[in-house]
Amino acid sequence: MLLQQTTWPEVQEYLERSQGIVIPIGSTEQHGPTGLIGTDAICPEVIARGMAEAGILVAPTLSIGMAQHHLAFPGSITLRPSTLISVIRDVVGSLASQGFRQFYFLNGHGGNIATVQAAFAEIWADYSLAQSASGLKLKLANWFTGARIVALSRELFGEAEGSHATPSEISLTWHAYPDAVRDQALTPVRAPNGPIRDAHDYRKHFPDGRIGSEPGLASRAHGRRLYEAGLADALADYRAFLDVV
Repeated sequence: MLLQQTTWPEVQEYLERSQGIVIPIGSTEQHGPTGLIGTDAICPEVIARGMAEAGILVAPTLSIGMAQHHLAFPGSITLRPSTLISVIRDVVGSLASQGFRQFYFLNGHGGNIATVQAAFAEIWADYSLAQSASGLKLKLANWFTGARIVALSRELFGEAEGSHATPSEISLTWHAYPDAVRDQALTPVRAPNGPIRDAHDYRKHFPDGRIGSEPGLASRAHGRRLYEAGLADALADYRAFLDVV
């Protein structure tokens, strides 16, 4: 079930059998010369759509994240950490007021992790300071760290996976959008590695946007396998999350 394609009576009926909801969250940022700018939002979104086909309610994707270090590349958009915290608090608060209690954020962007965890801390603090029991459960799950995904990425790409504009994430976007496939030789074949700081420093050290990766290894066939692995990881993890007391 996709929230934006349901009616309010249908959501009310859903709440009678489940108080859980999946919220895909990603980013709008460059992914090298061959990766889509929406990669970090597309990846969790396409996996979440598979979860929706299993009867799980899936909210609209939060597609702009914390990506300040990519701003030297045209098309990248960022929210300040404080802004993203406010967005998450308002999304959770809105749905909690209607009876949702279990919030599973399926994340596609490493740069969101610290900020999302800080948003969770703010939500807990609101209830604690009010001496009120929230009854809420909040979880951040990264699609790219699931056991099946990690094993498959290692099998397909090894150290060529890298950490940004990876062949895994680009393959998954090409599975979702076959017309997006780009066939372009990249130099060097494998991008350099290093720390991430501000946008100017990032562009200086990673001039084409990649970090440690060889996205030339990406393919639609790999993307299909990664989708199946990612969906299996997410379904298993979400169901386990619902069972936690």
